[in-house]
Amino acid sequence: MTRLFRHFSFLALSALLCFGAAAESIQVEIDWSHPHGSLRPLHGINKGPLLAGGLLDLTAAQTALGIPFNRLHDCHWPNPEVVDMHVVFPNPAAELGKAESYDFALTDDYIAATRATGAQIIYRLGESIEHTKTKRFVHPPKDMARWAESCLGVIRHYNEGWANGFRYGIQYWEIWNEPENRPVMWSGTDEDYFKLYVTAARAIKAHDPKLKVGGPAVGYSGRFVKGVFEPSAFVTNFLARCRSENVALDFFSWHCYTADPDELVQRAKAIRQLLDQYGAAKTESHLNEWNYLPGNSWNGASKTATPEARQAYYDEMSGASGAAFVAVALMKLQAAPLDVANLFHGEAGNFGLFNENGVPTKNYHAVRAFHELMETPLQVESKSGNATSLAGVNAARNSASVLLSTMAAGKQTVELKWAKTPWPKRSALETFIVDAAGGWRRTPATLLAAPQDGAKLEFTGPGVALIKLRPE
Repeated sequence: MTRLFRHFSFLALSALLCFGAAAESIQVEIDWSHPHGSLRPLHGINKGPLLAGGLLDLTAAQTALGIPFNRLHDCHWPNPEVVDMHVVFPNPAAELGKAESYDFALTDDYIAATRATGAQIIYRLGESIEHTKTKRFVHPPKDMARWAESCLGVIRHYNEGWANGFRYGIQYWEIWNEPENRPVMWSGTDEDYFKLYVTAARAIKAHDPKLKVGGPAVGYSGRFVKGVFEPSAFVTNFLARCRSENVALDFFSWHCYTADPDELVQRAKAIRQLLDQYGAAKTESHLNEWNYLPGNSWNGASKTATPEARQAYYDEMSGASGAAFVAVALMKLQAAPLDVANLFHGEAGNFGLFNENGVPTKNYHAVRAFHELMETPLQVESKSGNATSLAGVNAARNSASVLLSTMAAGKQTVELKWAKTPWPKRSALETFIVDAAGGWRRTPATLLAAPQDGAKLEFTGPGVALIKLRPE
């Protein structure tokens, strides 16, 4: 594809970058003059940077994304040897107050590397998913009080220096993951999980009231029927139990995998309303697993899928379609009543941002583009019709950027228009694109002739474009 931009005046731009085929037209109008609030860093992930038995270290690549939160769940799946409770407290009958009862060594390295990326940690207390016929660890603890006490040992180690530990100040502690997802995540009943949550939450808050405790990291929160959200019985019973027991719920965590980014926003609104309805107005809402679901179906990832179908499924998830979805979702979630979001996941392999050798995939660059947009965090008005866009300036008003994404396929012609740039000088402009035609690529900086000049670019959808401007 021809590299972008030779700018002399806006009228001259119409002749640029001809592909010889009709293109979808996208009009983007931006008003740089009135910032209205700040962009929110909702590009958290799951899983830290160490993997492949020590052969891969993705610390530098994760650091480059400016990750705000990293949730530690399914780490080193399918053979987790870090984070999970059966790893750090391997013998449930061991003496709770003895450092020798715990095995923190590998998890220490894992958490240190995760913190080195700059991300805050959300520690999931529980176990990773088990798709195997035999389930070893996803069972209700036989003694829930002892299990809660062993969780306190983990907290003391990472926050209070106990057992040759650290003072990391990890705030968020999540109790289990998807307990309604049976039998792969929980072999017990709803009541079993409610008892575990109440027991562990009370123990944690009694130990340190400043810590934030939450859950249930629910996979199925409910459904929409004719536009009306019907929460699952598990969710409503869990919220009712927290209210009746007067037990802390500092954050409510939930998951959504979909092909429609608007569903993420709709669910965020519905869950916020539900929390308020149950007297949990101060409870944070965490969408701590989400990703693009090709075909809006799990069939391509199922045990019965052919190897070829499975490969095509994950290629689409990590490719241009997945990248466009991730960028659109991150932009649309800015207006959602959501406190934290964590893409699943930021490691290598299926669902991840890297291939098995640690090479960033296209969806990695969608997160990268969003992070670079955050360098101009004061949001301004942006209208883009049949695409999704977000624009911002920095506080000094000497840098501006536009993030644009479309999930539509085919040639896309984009015209960006504004009355004038945030500064009276001419602007230097550069563009970064990842799309169906290729991976992340940057154009050389070029000059606009006057402050009022816009720009024009073309790419092959689905795709993501980041446009950066600065004074000459």
